[in-house]
Amino acid sequence: MRNLFNYVERNSLIHDLTGATKLICLLLWSFAAMCTYDTRFLVLLPILSLGLFLLSNIQLKDVSFMLGFTAVFMVLNNVLVFVFAPLHGVSLYGTSHILFALGGRYVVTQEQLFYHLNLVLKYLSTIPIVLLFVCTTNPSEFAASLNRIGVKYTIAYSVALALRYIPDIQREYHEISQAQQARGIEMSRKQSLFKRLKSAGTILIPLIMSSMDRIETISNAMELRGFGKNKKRTWYMGRPFRLLDFLAIAICVGLLVTALVLNYLNGSRFWNPFA
Repeated sequence: MRNLFNYVERNSLIHDLTGATKLICLLLWSFAAMCTYDTRFLVLLPILSLGLFLLSNIQLKDVSFMLGFTAVFMVLNNVLVFVFAPLHGVSLYGTSHILFALGGRYVVTQEQLFYHLNLVLKYLSTIPIVLLFVCTTNPSEFAASLNRIGVKYTIAYSVALALRYIPDIQREYHEISQAQQARGIEMSRKQSLFKRLKSAGTILIPLIMSSMDRIETISNAMELRGFGKNKKRTWYMGRPFRLLDFLAIAICVGLLVTALVLNYLNGSRFWNPFA
């Protein structure tokens, strides 16, 4: 069974950061990647992401499924952008250097290819950091860190429960799927995609029912223990900010400031090498 979103325990500098630090860095990093189309800056972010993955000791097999899914979505997004707006890059950069024509309004230009390159770089800049955040953040420690920076502890605990529940749903889906196949419901790749989707529908109802039952069990247990009665609570996994946390936040703030400065120097979000 493949884990889509799950904490992977390793001994690394990334794991040593508090959950709140990693959340702040994720937001700052994402804002920096989204607010600019400067290719020079966007090339830097994937390189830094690769370095962080090496530091985290997260192996490729731990995130291979999500990386493959992201690659398919990235290709599909680029194809659809070209289908619906084949000259969008020309309108953005103000010039047109035609490489070859495909027929009708579909012509391949340097500007359009350059725009697609920026789209790919944006994916490569953000998706690895999101996966790194999920794989290196312990849900309980993350909830404690959120509460420490001012988030209400009931909300922080809900976030921790959600992160812990995702692997449980995956495991339960896998178990129900095997049980259904043992009863004769064919879900292998020998069947057509439509029949496989139809068969997968038979898993949803028992999965939803078991999830509702588990939610009720957890809510009753929390209510019996008086959860939410007091304004504060203690955390077993709580950790204070250290020098490494402040250094990581400072680096991500620097990336965001760099992106904003580049936008100002370029006169827009786009760096135009064709001008």
